[in-house]
Amino acid sequence: MTKEEIITKDKDIHAFLEVFDGSTALTTSGPLSGKTIAIKDNILFEGHKVSAGSKILENFTAPYDATVIKKLKEAGAVIIGRTNCDEFAMGSSTENSAYGVTKNPHDLERVAGGSSGGSAAAVASGMADLALGSDTGGSIRQPAALCGVVGLKPTYGRVSRYGLIAMASSFDQIGPFGKSVSDVEAVYNVIKGEDPMDSTTQEFPISNFQFSKKIGIPKNFVESEGVSEEVKKNFAEAIEKFKSLGYEIKEIDLPNIQYSLPVYYIIMPAEASSNLARFDGVKYGLHKDGENIIDDYFQTRGEGFGLEVRRRIILGTYVLSSGYYDEYYGKAVEARRLITRELRNLFTEVDLMLTPTTPSPAWKIGEKSKNPLEMYLEDIFTVHANISGCPAISLPSGFAGKLPLGIELTADLGREDNLFTAGKEFLNEPY
Repeated sequence: MTKEEIITKDKDIHAFLEVFDGSTALTTSGPLSGKTIAIKDNILFEGHKVSAGSKILENFTAPYDATVIKKLKEAGAVIIGRTNCDEFAMGSSTENSAYGVTKNPHDLERVAGGSSGGSAAAVASGMADLALGSDTGGSIRQPAALCGVVGLKPTYGRVSRYGLIAMASSFDQIGPFGKSVSDVEAVYNVIKGEDPMDSTTQEFPISNFQFSKKIGIPKNFVESEGVSEEVKKNFAEAIEKFKSLGYEIKEIDLPNIQYSLPVYYIIMPAEASSNLARFDGVKYGLHKDGENIIDDYFQTRGEGFGLEVRRRIILGTYVLSSGYYDEYYGKAVEARRLITRELRNLFTEVDLMLTPTTPSPAWKIGEKSKNPLEMYLEDIFTVHANISGCPAISLPSGFAGKLPLGIELTADLGREDNLFTAGKEFLNEPY
């Protein structure tokens, strides 16, 4: 698809903030040779604009390539544009972008999910073969489910974050979107690996635990309040399909996983408030003159940051403040350890955990944007993977009418291979 064709098709969807000119590939013989790939607007691509969906970084030009961008170029991929996203990756619908809403290609009155909604919509609509997003609490898997594509959140530390504009550093992870598990696996194999520019990256040697086709189902968690009937029915059908493929399904009890969402929404804003302190209008980005230097900060950040970003900065600053740190942040960190230990223990008994990806199909634009708590509940099935660092993948699993639905598989640290094996079997792909 040419640049002009993409721009024409994207008028209705608004998946892209910018479509690039020319080829970026450094080779014609790499593993991604000839594949077009879109990148989320929080990943640095030297010489190109990057705004993280925010007015505070409007017209900022990336001074260097993110590590994943270098690897994509070397693999022969053609980077075709930057995609729309919730501002600083804060959101579940791409309604928080300062540059307009991305619409779901399956129904233009509905959201594409978020925060990587533009990347998911670009792949779902056929404007890009592949895309990169970032996943802090479900921001790859959730839009993948709502748009009917495959989305992978790799193990934390498996893919370099160098050149990713940080939101919550202990949760953020770059990952791929594709139409198939095989495509997603191909991108993952290119972008993974240790990087001296990111001290959190590491290799994960494969354990002696062999793939035994055992899947755990946290039934009480899946059947919790707020999960739509369409999602429950689709999930039951997915379980039956795995059974028909020879998988053993085991009901499991994870008493602490129910606390994943509140734990996430304490630790994530705390880290975000710290990370976003660097955007002060002094060194780069938007700058507004106030009556003095303090007023400069107030004017710049007040105009440059959107409502959701300001909400999370305020919340994060509050839980880190004197008198509340131990009561909120300290307890959340302890709970994070419990949830992580619970999941790691689970994977000594089963290979994978299966849940829906989202509690509902895509909702109408504007339907939940005035109720932050209702929007945050959309992350209920995804945040555990970011809290624990475990890899997880969303697979298309059917439709509710014309709206796509997805299921999510979670594996132990470094066991993306189990996700790919099960995912290919579920989608009837060769492997």
